[in-house]
Amino acid sequence: MSSDMPDPGTPANDSGSASPDNGAPVPEGRLAELEAEVARLKDQALRAMAEAENTRRRTQREIEDNNKYAVANLARDMLPLADNLRRALDTLSAEERAASEKLEKFAQGIELVEREFLATLERQQVKRVDPLGQPFDHNLHQAVMQVEAADKAAGTVVQVLQPGYTIHGRLLRPAMVVVSKGGPSSPGAGIDTTA
Repeated sequence: MSSDMPDPGTPANDSGSASPDNGAPVPEGRLAELEAEVARLKDQALRAMAEAENTRRRTQREIEDNNKYAVANLARDMLPLADNLRRALDTLSAEERAASEKLEKFAQGIELVEREFLATLERQQVKRVDPLGQPFDHNLHQAVMQVEAADKAAGTVVQVLQPGYTIHGRLLRPAMVVVSKGGPSSPGAGIDTTA
């Protein structure tokens, strides 16, 4: 056989360079394609890892929020109990309590139940908002009425009809309040009675 004849086992290569299968150098055009493909796959992998990390963080935050605010619905349902305990105590005047030893002991028992109930709520990070004398804050209060009060700055809470509550600093129930509209203006006291 002549040495000018190609070996029948070697595939012909039109470009004149050897095939990548036999370890010979890859043509520059093909090398650029492979590098671009590697860069694209690397970018996809980095994006997928970032998305997985974001999903993990978001899920962790949701789990923490769920654990933190799990008692919110129960606490909201229990708030009328606190209101009713306070109303029961407010129906008794100091004179009536002083006049009857039994009535005084009964009132002390109701006060004890109220204190224990509020302490239980506080252990769950449910805190009472009682803004009497403070400037109106539309984030925590619901104004149901405005009254003339020349001795109070405009926008001051002059009466609390129903205390509000927060849980972990988030509003659970706004305080229902009466706000003054007379007197000198309080800085930043914008009252929204439509809330």
